[in-house]
Amino acid sequence: MEASQSIPDLIATAQANAKTSEDRVSELLTQMEGLSGSPSQVSELDAATAALEMIAVDTFTMFEARMQHHFKRGPFSRKLHALLVASGETDLAQRVHQYYLAVNVLKHGTGASYRELLSTPNLKFSVRPAATADGGKSLVDVTGAGFFDGLSATVLEAYAFLESR
Repeated sequence: MEASQSIPDLIATAQANAKTSEDRVSELLTQMEGLSGSPSQVSELDAATAALEMIAVDTFTMFEARMQHHFKRGPFSRKLHALLVASGETDLAQRVHQYYLAVNVLKHGTGASYRELLSTPNLKFSVRPAATADGGKSLVDVTGAGFFDGLSATVLEAYAFLESR
């Protein structure tokens, strides 16, 4: 049986996959030049964006599942956030919490996590009003500059923190 990949290896793979989707989104937006685009371009853009969303959700979910053993019971992200704050790692705690909320919104849509994101100052990414999301756009802009890089860096820092304890 093959040993499972480490968190850093899984993140590297996710980053490579995300880069492919990000490049495709960028290429399509350049082709469309701010116009509405052809139906095939819009469909392709939606597919590339959905792929990025799935990669983001899978990345954070995998991180939670692999690192859950650091806490006895209960909600992993809340416990991690509390531990980071107690350890003086407030910036990392804030970023972990923001990406946790973003993933919840990607999975579940509007709700408590969405409302909390809307009222959070200094977000590391963009959140769209629910009215614009009805047009097929996600509530969290995963295509924005640095979204996936920020998620990856945050997960890797939190991983290193937990593993060094």
